[in-house]
Amino acid sequence: MASSQPFARPQAARLHAALRDTPVVCLLGPRQSGKTTLARTLEPRYTYVTFDDVAALDFARADPTGFVAALPQRVILDEIQRVPELLRTIKLSVDGNRKPGRFVLTGSANLLLLPDLGDSLAGRMEVVQLQPLTAAEQARAPGRFLEALLGGRLKSAVTATNPIPPRTLARYVVGGGFPDAIARTSDRMRSWHREYLRTLLERDVRDVARVRDISSMRKCMELLALRTAELLNVSSLGSDLGIRRETVEHYLEVCERLYLIRRLQPWHRNHAKRLIKTPKVHLVDSGLACTIHGLAMQDWNTERVRFGHLLESFVVQQIVAQGGWTDPDLGFWHYRDKDLVEVDLVITRGRRTWGVEVKSSMTATHSDGQGLRRLAEHCGDDYQGGVLLYAGANAFALDGKRNLAVPLSRLWEL
Repeated sequence: MASSQPFARPQAARLHAALRDTPVVCLLGPRQSGKTTLARTLEPRYTYVTFDDVAALDFARADPTGFVAALPQRVILDEIQRVPELLRTIKLSVDGNRKPGRFVLTGSANLLLLPDLGDSLAGRMEVVQLQPLTAAEQARAPGRFLEALLGGRLKSAVTATNPIPPRTLARYVVGGGFPDAIARTSDRMRSWHREYLRTLLERDVRDVARVRDISSMRKCMELLALRTAELLNVSSLGSDLGIRRETVEHYLEVCERLYLIRRLQPWHRNHAKRLIKTPKVHLVDSGLACTIHGLAMQDWNTERVRFGHLLESFVVQQIVAQGGWTDPDLGFWHYRDKDLVEVDLVITRGRRTWGVEVKSSMTATHSDGQGLRRLAEHCGDDYQGGVLLYAGANAFALDGKRNLAVPLSRLWEL
């Protein structure tokens, strides 16, 4: 069970930096990831308005110009995706007064993917992505694993430690990162996840898309959870669901808008013919995925294959989230060639490239670095190094190509 003390969010530094020089700052992320809590730390300098309030919602929809004109100088507008038409009026207001830090918007849907956005507020708005709590944030640690990897300091930053207790690793994977979920006991956590998914599908979907058959979309989401960390096969999903491919694509777009899934595109250089250009799909929150799978902490040793996929999605989420406060311009991909050699996560900064492999066992050998070595061959001098994350205790070199085996615990201990 999580501590009652509030969690420090590294993204708070980005939020404050953006407010110093940008008129509109938009804090985006999954519902219940802590956006409102972070935004409300700005009070009392900022007045808080939520569009979960029916009166505020009706006023903003009926008279956007009057609504914005009545706002105080600094305001937080919570759940802005419910009134996307308001953004055009905010743009006009900002064009008349470019003072930094006027508007803080929060959204539980990715506004950049919404078809009815109307105006992007380009040049006037900075977007800060807030992910569910990482394991590092839950452990109240700085979360500098990615920083050490990118800076070439991972080897010197890692020392021998005790093996990760399976229960600790299982707790992080099964718990996921929603603050309200991890504060509960296991049974209550699963109830929270089920209610969370129900609310998103029955309420939030209509804010971002037109979906006629919610039950069909729910089944699609459940199948995506069961196939997390696998190559995305849209035709197979459509066949299993008995719906058209176009409908599946629409459901996938909606799930992405609501931060339920992440499509990890394939890495390739110069469109090399040997590479399979099919994305992988990951559920953003491993805890929600575990609830859909029906997996609990005590299943860790008996359901190793399923937990292997969930662990990969968990690690991808940890590193993508750390990227938010380490370097927001990083690119994240997966690698897989026709020989079925793969790397779970490829990180790019320009042409510079790093690889991350994930293994749930407590041992690692030279052969486990095959994917990283293949990636290094394709990258040439642009390859900066790779890491195999595993459940053991020691860090050691896998080979002479700057590839290391590193304990998974360093994700939340560095």
